[in-house]
Amino acid sequence: MIKVAILTLSDKGAKGERKDMSGPTLERMIKKIDAKVVSYDILPDEKKLIKKKLLSLCNKVELILTTGGTGLSPRDVTPDATREVIKREIPGITEAMRYRGLKKTPFAMLSRAVAGVRGKTLIINLPGSPAAVKENLSVILNCLPHAIEKIQGSQKECARHLKAEGRKMKMEYIK
Repeated sequence: MIKVAILTLSDKGAKGERKDMSGPTLERMIKKIDAKVVSYDILPDEKKLIKKKLLSLCNKVELILTTGGTGLSPRDVTPDATREVIKREIPGITEAMRYRGLKKTPFAMLSRAVAGVRGKTLIINLPGSPAAVKENLSVILNCLPHAIEKIQGSQKECARHLKAEGRKMKMEYIK
């Protein structure tokens, strides 16, 4: 079971002025990969608070999914805080999400989302809207267990592991 933390970044959400719909969407979707949410918080778009929370969660969970704060407005600081926390960036994750998003809207190219690793924790920034969360997470969801396994130190060879398990690796979008 993959232990997951969900962190919703929203000034209005943190004040109780907007109901968080993206966090519950993430929680529903990750059940498909045998994952469980063990931490869920809503914070305002404050870089220092976000960074502090990310650091406190690292090595307590295998996966941190953030939602919100990935755009261009001055208050969108999630990627900035994440970059200060991670030690190794994984650009392919966010490239895949943006690529898929561009098939729906040209605004996908404006995402500043970041994905990376600190210690044994994978951190991924996702957009703030439930529809965009679903679209973006569906692109990467099936790769997350393998990524986490490798981050945790697995020495299994990827191709041999897939063959031994009788699985074929394919891109599959989860709806």
